[in-house]
Amino acid sequence: MVKKKGDLLTGKVEISEMTTGDLDAVQEVEQLSFPTPWSRKAFWCELSQNIYAHYIVARVDGIVAGYGGMWVILDEAHVTNVAVHPDYRGHGLGKRIMLELMERARSRSATRMTLEVRKSNDVARRLYEKLGFVAKGIRKGYYADLKEDAIIMWKNDLAQPRVPWYRAPWLGAR
Repeated sequence: MVKKKGDLLTGKVEISEMTTGDLDAVQEVEQLSFPTPWSRKAFWCELSQNIYAHYIVARVDGIVAGYGGMWVILDEAHVTNVAVHPDYRGHGLGKRIMLELMERARSRSATRMTLEVRKSNDVARRLYEKLGFVAKGIRKGYYADLKEDAIIMWKNDLAQPRVPWYRAPWLGAR
């Protein structure tokens, strides 16, 4: 059972590179999260054969609770997928995964990031908007399983370093 206190997970959260040893747990999260989940082989190929791919897992008390992945090509990062196990949703883990992907993209010289999100996925869309992503287009029927449109979102200022709120000069902090 997940330990929760209010809006926060009380367990220790660690984010690390995804390995092939994580694939069974990642596949479980994937199956619980999407109507047409990626196969184990697809994840294996991303990890072992795609030089542009970068995948991470988020563990809570050692248990894989979520993951995220992206491709970084030149100065662009493309988020391929982000998912959080249903037992861990609603407590900021998706945001932590996205922030980590953004930081890792930045460290690989990406200056902007893009993703597609289901038109019906209001929770994810709100998260991406809070992180500075802006809807820039629609891919009609992108999700073939339900013939659902994808909203294309971009964040163009990825290279700007984050300033912790307590160091923000406009707040008078030193």
